[in-house]
Amino acid sequence: MEEKIINNGEERKSLSFVEQFVKEDLEAGKNGSRLQTRFPPEPNGYIHIGHAKAICMDFGVAEEFSGVCNLRFDDTNPTKENTEYVENIMSDIQWLGFKWGNIYYASDYFEKLWDFATWLIKKGLAYVDEQTSEQIAEQKGTPTQPGTASPFRDRPIEENLRLFEQMNTPEAVEGSMVLRAKLDMANPNMHFRDPIIYRIIQIPHHRTGTKWHAYPMYDFAHGQSDYFEGVTHSICTLEFVPHRPLYDKFVDLLREYIKEQKANGADLSDYNPDILDEKYDGTRQIEFNRLNLTYNVMSKRKLKALVDEHLVNGWDDPRMPTVCGMRRRGYSSQSIRNFIDSIGYTKFDALNDYALLEASVRDDLNKKATRVSAVIDPIKLVITNYPEDKSEELTAINNPENEAEGTHTVTFSRELWIERDDFMEVAEKKFQRLAPGKEVRLKNAYIIKCDEEHPCDKDAEGNITTVYATYDPETRSGMPGADRKIKGKTLHWVDCRTALPAEVRLYDRLFAIENPAADERDFRELLNPQSLVVRTNCYVEQYLKEKKAGDFLQFQRIGYFTIDLDSTADHLVFNKTVGLKDSWKK
Repeated sequence: MEEKIINNGEERKSLSFVEQFVKEDLEAGKNGSRLQTRFPPEPNGYIHIGHAKAICMDFGVAEEFSGVCNLRFDDTNPTKENTEYVENIMSDIQWLGFKWGNIYYASDYFEKLWDFATWLIKKGLAYVDEQTSEQIAEQKGTPTQPGTASPFRDRPIEENLRLFEQMNTPEAVEGSMVLRAKLDMANPNMHFRDPIIYRIIQIPHHRTGTKWHAYPMYDFAHGQSDYFEGVTHSICTLEFVPHRPLYDKFVDLLREYIKEQKANGADLSDYNPDILDEKYDGTRQIEFNRLNLTYNVMSKRKLKALVDEHLVNGWDDPRMPTVCGMRRRGYSSQSIRNFIDSIGYTKFDALNDYALLEASVRDDLNKKATRVSAVIDPIKLVITNYPEDKSEELTAINNPENEAEGTHTVTFSRELWIERDDFMEVAEKKFQRLAPGKEVRLKNAYIIKCDEEHPCDKDAEGNITTVYATYDPETRSGMPGADRKIKGKTLHWVDCRTALPAEVRLYDRLFAIENPAADERDFRELLNPQSLVVRTNCYVEQYLKEKKAGDFLQFQRIGYFTIDLDSTADHLVFNKTVGLKDSWKK
């Protein structure tokens, strides 16, 4: 049963099942009623919206119950990790609006993990295996058939200790040896069948350099890192459910190791005092469903391939599901958090509709975006009865959703740019935009009527280049004549004299099919060829020269946009964030 949270007398949201578990633990006094979570990304790529869901839970539950959430980088594989990823993960978390209590690294515990692994060997609970990875995999068995013991499983402890030390030398050959935990080769949980806990990697680490040549595996480092830090709740995704018994097993062994060290009078001053406190009950692992999004893939391996093979323009390409890509596209951090909150946390994996994310973005940007005019497929409009030497400054409202954002001025003159789609020489009956003899209103300006005798000019190929109309000077916005009713729509425009040329990048879904992750074809074949369309002959109103990258804009009648990082004063570049309504058609 979900419980409502009442904040200042207002119902804010329902507790998720994860929050319910946390609340029950705190009320029961577990861990001295202390709450500590962590977000543990591997710095081997940029984080995506799936990670954002975990971030919202890890940091959000800590905020909800006055706990602390730490950031810990799972940097146990130097072949894939670097400081670039570390820095960008930190930046994305901050942009999402969260603050960590402390920053840790799994590499902070390499010495402790090594000593613990050595203790396991001495207890007869670990051994060095010199078989190939293929041989080890073959001997694992199946979920219904027990595995076969390694021929090295019962080698003497002293020999295991010597070989383990040898693994951590510059001369050690990658793949020649691994350290395995000696658990249960017949256990129905395959993870218990003597899992590999150390392997040789002869690549310098981004933090420890060449100090280490053997590195702990994720399943061996993860739970222990949680324990070293005094984490009370390890919140992760459903794929870690079968890992949980092994997580608990290693933590139980670590607790036994620390207890023995303490009994022997070892110096434990460099251990977190929280874990030495008798009130520390250990970590509770809770799993929730991953965030899968239609028309996207969430595999970091595949996303990295898209970047490395230049199929997209970097990790922050606005088509990517990365947090930095969505930020560059113009998504607000609040819209992402609202979307994640709306889909919730369950015990069942699901495929979330990309349209729901876009709806969340629209809803938030409608409150924040400055309304401006831009023409992305221009044709010229000449108002023949407007004086050639005249121009006037008209008032435009910045945001009708928020009067406090004020107004700005737009220049109006005889020659304007309008959208090509807003004129039709031979109009259908229901066409309510500009056509011979028809009237429309120009936004913030006048009612105009298209000439009937000479409505337009064309180039040699028959393309319309110029449209001709007359204006009614009594119908300017704010004047009494502005109330005159017409059938035509209100069109946006920009002034030819003062408009700024711009490049507009129109983004759409990255993949052409709904669930590319489930398709057997190479994911590269499934990319949407129309995911990026670049328009270079666009015009925007002069007011936009004051805006900067990341500002939220609404191009009236077109969609939400933002200024791209590539934009300069001499070459304005705008990214389409999302349309004004869902126009996607399969």
